[in-house]
Amino acid sequence: MKANHSKPHSPANNKPAPKAGIMGIAPYVGGKSKAKAGVRVVKLSSNETPLGASPLAVKAFTDSAAHLHRYPDGTALALREALAEVHKLPVERIVCGAGSDELIAFLVNGYTGEGDEVLYSEYGFLMYKIYTQAAGATPVTAPEKNLRTDVDAILAKVTPRTKIVFIANPNNPTGSYITKSEMKRLHDGLPANIILAIDGAYSEYATDVADYSDGRELVESSDNTIILRTFSKIHGLSALRLGWAYGPAHIIDVINRIRGPFNVSAPAIAAGAAAIRDTKFSEATRIFNKQWLEWLSKELIALGLKVHPSIANFILVEFPEGKHNAANANAFMMDKGYIPREVANYGLPKCLRISIGLEEDNKAVASILADFLKT
Repeated sequence: MKANHSKPHSPANNKPAPKAGIMGIAPYVGGKSKAKAGVRVVKLSSNETPLGASPLAVKAFTDSAAHLHRYPDGTALALREALAEVHKLPVERIVCGAGSDELIAFLVNGYTGEGDEVLYSEYGFLMYKIYTQAAGATPVTAPEKNLRTDVDAILAKVTPRTKIVFIANPNNPTGSYITKSEMKRLHDGLPANIILAIDGAYSEYATDVADYSDGRELVESSDNTIILRTFSKIHGLSALRLGWAYGPAHIIDVINRIRGPFNVSAPAIAAGAAAIRDTKFSEATRIFNKQWLEWLSKELIALGLKVHPSIANFILVEFPEGKHNAANANAFMMDKGYIPREVANYGLPKCLRISIGLEEDNKAVASILADFLKT
C-alpha cells in the first residue's frame, strides 16, 4: 500500500496563528532618528548620552574584533567581576543580559503566566506592559500623583494575583523619582512572595541626590527585591544592548535557567567591563548632564513652559493648549532638525521629552522653542 503523503485538509486562507493575546499588543516604538531632509539632525529622542562611550570601552570593543570567530563566555564572568569590583557586590548574584529589557522579559516569563498580574505605575516604561502581555499575564497600572509613583496607589492595587511590581526609579518618561524611604515603605507593604523589581536605568545620574537610593540595600535585606541596570545611558553603549541585574540567589538562578547560553556578545562583555571601570569618565558625564539639565530647565521655564523636575538625562516639557501645543512644537523642532520624543503613547499628549545634548544643541533647543512660542 502506498503511503499517503498528501497534506491534511485545511480551510482556505489558513495560516499559523500566534497564541491568544499577541496580536493585541501594541509594538514598542522607539525615538525617531530622522527629521526634515537636508538639515543637520540632532537626535534628542532616545536619552542617549551626547558624550559617547568611554575611550577605554571603545578600545576594548575594537580589540575584541580579532576574536569574532569565538563564542563569548556564556556567564559573562569578566563583566560580572568588573561590576562586582566597582559596585562592591557578590559576583554570583549578578546576571547580565542583552539590555535590561531582556532581563525584564526573563523576570516576567520566569514568574508569571495566565491569571497572574504585573503591577507598575501609570507612566512606567512601556515594555513592562508588552512583556506581561506576551507572557499571557495581565498588566495593571496604579495612578501617579503629580507624575510621581504613588506608593499608596501601588499598594492599593496589589491582589493575590500580583507576582511582580516594577518601579522605574528615576522614571522614564517623567524624570521623577521616589525616595529611599518611600521605596522601603513600598517594599515593606508588599507580601514576601511578590518580586519588587527596581529598574534603575538612570540611577547613575542620581548618585548625588541625597534621598535617592538604587535599592541595593533592599536586595541585601530581603529575598524578593532585584535591581535592573543598563549600559545604554550614562555608559553610552546603547548599540551593544547590555544590561545587568543584582538580586537574591534564587531569582538569579531562575533567570540563568531561561536565558540563552550566549545572550551577551563578547564585544559587549569587553566594552562593558572597560566602561564600568572608567569611573572618571562616567562621573564627568554625570556632571556635564547635571549642568545642562539645570540650564535647559531654567531656560524653558523662563519661556513660560512647564518643565517637570527630573534627575535623569532628559526633561519632560509640558505645552499649553492651542497653537503652541506639543504636537506643533514637535513639528517645529523637527523642521529645524531637532528630534524630541512625543509621549502621547504614554498618556502624556501635552508633553515632549527632550534628551540633554551637547552644549550647542541645548542652546539651540532653547532658541528654537523661543522662536516657536513667538509664532
